[in-house]
Amino acid sequence: MSRLRREAARIRAAMASYDAVYSEARSRGEETLTVIYGERAIHHALQAAVKTCAEELLVSQPGGGLPVRLLHRGIGLSLPLLERGVRQRTLYQHSARSHKPTLAHIERLLGHGAEVRTLAEAPDQLLVCDRDVAFFPAGEDGGHAMVIAKHPDLVRYLRAMFERSWARAEPVEPSASRQEDRPFLDDLQRTILRAMVEGETDERIARRIGLSRRTVVSHIRKVAERFGSNSRAQLGYLLAGSGLLAEEGGDARGPGAPPSREGPPPAP
Repeated sequence: MSRLRREAARIRAAMASYDAVYSEARSRGEETLTVIYGERAIHHALQAAVKTCAEELLVSQPGGGLPVRLLHRGIGLSLPLLERGVRQRTLYQHSARSHKPTLAHIERLLGHGAEVRTLAEAPDQLLVCDRDVAFFPAGEDGGHAMVIAKHPDLVRYLRAMFERSWARAEPVEPSASRQEDRPFLDDLQRTILRAMVEGETDERIARRIGLSRRTVVSHIRKVAERFGSNSRAQLGYLLAGSGLLAEEGGDARGPGAPPSREGPPPAP
């Protein structure tokens, strides 16, 4: 019996040492990577992070137009930050320019000194405060869970990803609602057509660029009429030789192709 007691004591001691190692590793992980759930908890976490932001806030918000309720919440986070002199750079998709509430929100940000750009396909939702903390969606939870990342290497990587998108995005100027937005429609059109040629469904294309399926179908139909195409297969063949889908800055041009250009609750 004494031998069994000694063996049990030895096992308990060994397990205790493993528990200490596990607890330490888990504690370190919680300090650098945390998942939060629920709209209210996410908003409070974003609010706390933005309040501590001292140099720059980076925001990527895909999906086109946003609900007015969320725009109101976002401006409540951004304005105090901008009034403190903190720089804010925000990325939207081109489709946000045609959504009046979102465009009004953007112009309000611009009026307080923020910088806003758009591109056909924005990266995933992202918010980075200085070089200290980043927020991004947790998996496919539909915006109801977000990851808070504080690991320096991960935050650095996310900043670099944002900078790559920022470099190829188009600036939004003040009073953008009174400016001609045709170049951005052309850019959207190229993105839609490339995705169509690659075999993506209308529904998936719509999700990618933040437009309705009906709008995607309308863009494809207009191009089909321009080329005199009676089917998508024929349209894909014609597009392949037209140069319409050439990368921006390329020389390939097709018949009637547009001119090439040079060149959870949401974040604020």
